[in-house]
Amino acid sequence: MRQKRVQTITIGAIFIAILIIQSFVPYLGYIRILPGLPSITIIPLTVALAGVLLGTGFGAAMGLVWGILSLILAYTQPGDLVSLMLFQNPIIAIIPRAAAGFAGGMIGQAANLQKRGQTIFVYVMAGLVTSAVNTLLVIGLTSLFFMRDPRILLHNLGQDQNQTPLIGILLTVLGMNGITEAIFTGFVTPFIALPVKKYLLKRIN
Repeated sequence: MRQKRVQTITIGAIFIAILIIQSFVPYLGYIRILPGLPSITIIPLTVALAGVLLGTGFGAAMGLVWGILSLILAYTQPGDLVSLMLFQNPIIAIIPRAAAGFAGGMIGQAANLQKRGQTIFVYVMAGLVTSAVNTLLVIGLTSLFFMRDPRILLHNLGQDQNQTPLIGILLTVLGMNGITEAIFTGFVTPFIALPVKKYLLKRIN
């Protein structure tokens, strides 16, 4: 039991180190495509892996770490005004990330390693859901916080003249990033998770 706890703590430290590197080293966690808009992030892959490998609690914890790092990043080196406006709000920065890790972990636990095809499908879905939950919650919470006065946010999004409801604009503008992130995360998750999961089962059990 003690050995298992030590190994889990060690794995957690490794994941936290990866999240820190991805957050603060350019192009390792955030990739900027369009100037002025939030970067596409590959960090959901790391959080999805945490969830499918070690469960919902571990996934949520790594999502929480990602959220805290997003908050710090928004205050110390925001890459654009939209990210600054969104992620300096601790609720928008933290809750979607933690929820994404929990959701990915919950789906990942449905995998049956004795059935490779089923496991791959489950891990793909875990990756997709991790990324999608983060994106949709960020959009939903942003629309709530900026509902009364969205003018500055719309200006920074380049949507000053758009009469569409704010949540519709956010789904359109930020949704493209979210779709790209979800496809990437869903596609890559099983390729990494399958061999690592088998290794961990041998080491921890």
